[in-house]
Amino acid sequence: MIYSKKDDRPLVSVITPSYNSSPFITETIKAVQDQTYFNWEMIIVDDQSKDDSVHVIKSYSDNDSRIRLIPLSKNVGAARARNIAIKEAHGDYIAFLDSDDLWLPTKLEEQVTFMQKGNLAFSFTSYSLIDEEGNSLDVEVSAPSTVDYKQLIGNTTIGCLTVMLDRLQIKHIEMPDIQPEDTALWLLLLRQGYKAHGLPKVLSRYRIVSNSTSRNKWKAAYRYWKLLRSQEKLNFVQANFYFSKYAYNAYNKNRGSLPASIPTGGK
Repeated sequence: MIYSKKDDRPLVSVITPSYNSSPFITETIKAVQDQTYFNWEMIIVDDQSKDDSVHVIKSYSDNDSRIRLIPLSKNVGAARARNIAIKEAHGDYIAFLDSDDLWLPTKLEEQVTFMQKGNLAFSFTSYSLIDEEGNSLDVEVSAPSTVDYKQLIGNTTIGCLTVMLDRLQIKHIEMPDIQPEDTALWLLLLRQGYKAHGLPKVLSRYRIVSNSTSRNKWKAAYRYWKLLRSQEKLNFVQANFYFSKYAYNAYNKNRGSLPASIPTGGK
């Protein structure tokens, strides 16, 4: 079906990697379709799922021309799947949404307006946490007004599902092939001189999935240490300093509510 509603506002490309996402992908797609902002395209790259994800996604892409499915012939991981989607995107803005996360209906409309008013290249919003069944965990991660490189390197305040990037200002957008790949990209952009601007309103819901990498606090800690040393090229003393800040901030965010660190947004 060709989507016919007129919308002269900038096109937003929604980047969604999918792997064995059939338990959640329907709700995620509907959250995009329910947006009050209509001028979007959703590019879903299926990373060779073993379940019926492709069939589920195809049932939506066949009936909404704004949704595009790209099934891969081999598993490449979330970072490369996102990069494939970015290369296929036509939008003025890039927004990220994993296949089990949700947006509130006004997310795109409010964030595009926020970026246009300030002529911003990089923005993110506050978000809340839900469990696998979609129930609220009564935890919110608040977006500060701005985040620069030094502030982010010791924190995990930017959720991937909340980020929007202006492609006219940021010419090259590509997630590094190192975990956590979303934080790796934010650090790369901030190191280049961009500043991340926060919209302090909960517009997204991050789903806590029990078997995800980000829920294993030891794996999450190890991959963050590796990021500091491998991509950011920090020496041992510098890496230890910022890793300590990361651990302290993560602990303070979830003290009394969650057993593992607050995730950055990527799965």
